[in-house]
Amino acid sequence: MTSKTLDPVLEHIGARSDEYVTRLMDYVKNPSISAHNIGIREVSELLVAQLSALGMKAEAIPTKGHPFVLAEYRVDPDKPTVLLYGHYDVQPPDPLELWDSPPFTPTIRDGRIYARGVGDNKGQHFAQIMAIEAHLAVHGTLPCNVIFLLEGEEEIGSPQIADFVRDHRDRLEADFVVTADGPLHESGRATLTYGVRGMCSFEMRVKTAARDAHSGNYGGVMPNAIWTLVHLLGTMKTPDGQITIDGLHAPIIPATEVEIAASQALPLDLPAYMQKMGLSKLDAPTDRPFWDRLMFHPTMTINGLHGGYGGQGSKSVLPCSAVAKCDIRLVEAMTPQQVMDCVRAHVAKHAPEVEVIFQGGMLPSKTAIDSPWGQVIQQAITEARGEAPLVYPCAGGSLPDYVFTKILGVPAFVMPYANADEANHAPNENMEISLFLKGIQTGAALLDRLGRI
Repeated sequence: MTSKTLDPVLEHIGARSDEYVTRLMDYVKNPSISAHNIGIREVSELLVAQLSALGMKAEAIPTKGHPFVLAEYRVDPDKPTVLLYGHYDVQPPDPLELWDSPPFTPTIRDGRIYARGVGDNKGQHFAQIMAIEAHLAVHGTLPCNVIFLLEGEEEIGSPQIADFVRDHRDRLEADFVVTADGPLHESGRATLTYGVRGMCSFEMRVKTAARDAHSGNYGGVMPNAIWTLVHLLGTMKTPDGQITIDGLHAPIIPATEVEIAASQALPLDLPAYMQKMGLSKLDAPTDRPFWDRLMFHPTMTINGLHGGYGGQGSKSVLPCSAVAKCDIRLVEAMTPQQVMDCVRAHVAKHAPEVEVIFQGGMLPSKTAIDSPWGQVIQQAITEARGEAPLVYPCAGGSLPDYVFTKILGVPAFVMPYANADEANHAPNENMEISLFLKGIQTGAALLDRLGRI
């Protein structure tokens, strides 16, 4: 059942599907690669012009890095205010030779638009913009207060967002935040996510001699740098999957019974998942439920272990230096600083000659699963799509939602519109046209639902 205020908006959207697709393709053809500072200024200015044309108060606000696009539409201080977050920067398109069509020449094939950034995140926040435009076209105003925040550095780790939110918190005051990013469930069913894990990345480096040496002439005398790191890594996680860094788990807030129940209700075809990934077994510990692994526990990953000779054939060399690149995923209420303190103390105890270098981090974010705003969003999704969303207490990956939950102090949700096989960050990134249009409808339903509160 929809409302008499939403019905004409959905009818307006349905009559303009071809126009929306054309406009999305016009948008994503503009490169905005944050890692290379290509097209960032041009796309931020394009967005400001587009949002201003809708009657929003919009501007590109400079930072030490790339600008944020901030837009506001205020209708009534007694109405709810939603902050819509997204990012206009995209990943580099390399390797170009693996694209079936040029990454910044949007191409339609089999009901999908192929282009860099179409799914991550331009197509998704553009759907939100079109939802706003549809309400304005039909009713001449919005049913609630809307703040739009579009970042230009999400794909390089959001280095400025925390300071930006602190400095502009008076303009970002909202009842809750919605991010339209990421994929739907593989079945195509909508999802609503209430939290994300954080992350802490670091390197461990060791140099045991002035130069590499002959493994026969120096073996048994000169310490092997790679073995030093291998033994150290072995003290940090056991074969049965337990992270053994003292103090690492101390701050963790365990999942609630409601969160565990929500995770257990999620669909899972484990044999199909394992077949798709080519897995013969899951990682240890073997008795940990599938969704618990991705939501409620920290992980430690060795991203790479480098040193010595890796070329063709053999080389009897004893390496003098080695580096291990690692990340630890964080759950509430761990912090990158706390994790690094624990890692450094552990390394000092077990291998004091190893240097630890912090590479960056992001706090986890958690919104209560019984948040009334979550119920409002679920109702809007159901209204637009005819089916209730799957509820995820937490995502395994990381987004900068902590700036909303921990700095602004408001609930934050992730409501994706893109297909599960969008190939974001990869060649042939794509978005199903039907899901893009459904995203516009979902965004319109959310605004309408808020207006009826």
